[in-house]
Amino acid sequence: MSAGFFYSYHLGWSRPDARALLGDLEAEGLRPAHPVTGRIVLVSLDSASSGARSPVTREQLLSVAGLQRLQEVGFRLWADGDLDLLVRIRRARAGVVAVEFSVGELPAPEREHAVNAIRRTIGRASVLCIGFVVDRSGATGATDWDGVVIDGTAHLDAWPDAVAVRGETAARHPQLAVMDAVEISPWKVFGNAVLGV
Repeated sequence: MSAGFFYSYHLGWSRPDARALLGDLEAEGLRPAHPVTGRIVLVSLDSASSGARSPVTREQLLSVAGLQRLQEVGFRLWADGDLDLLVRIRRARAGVVAVEFSVGELPAPEREHAVNAIRRTIGRASVLCIGFVVDRSGATGATDWDGVVIDGTAHLDAWPDAVAVRGETAARHPQLAVMDAVEISPWKVFGNAVLGV
């Protein structure tokens, strides 16, 4: 996903976390079921079968999204009509799960709605969310965000709209440690659009 994105990073991920996330997203108007057909589909993200789709039930989606047996899962969320965004939930490292939303292909008003909805949703799970990154244009798609948010070590060549990390992570990151941040408990938030998330 190199277009615009919203990545969030979570500890202790399980099926109840996937259920809570999907429930909160649905309450915000982002639904896994197609608005006309009602179908939910998994999207293959591996290079050999990229884009292949498999219909599933809601319970099957919740089961696989908990990553009990898989390393990653992809599916679509429907914003409105034929507008959708790809979601990938994957095991990162150090027991952290990354939830990646591709928002860059949505028209601007729907993109803003999606970014705000995702931000509110992960805010409800903030105890287990160790950080997030918002880049509406995808300019920082090549950045090692796992290395920034999880490890606090990867270098930033460009800045996203906002990056949020825990205080201890910011303190060990060579660039973030010397920058001003906005405190939004439990994170320190950096970037040129901090107040827009």
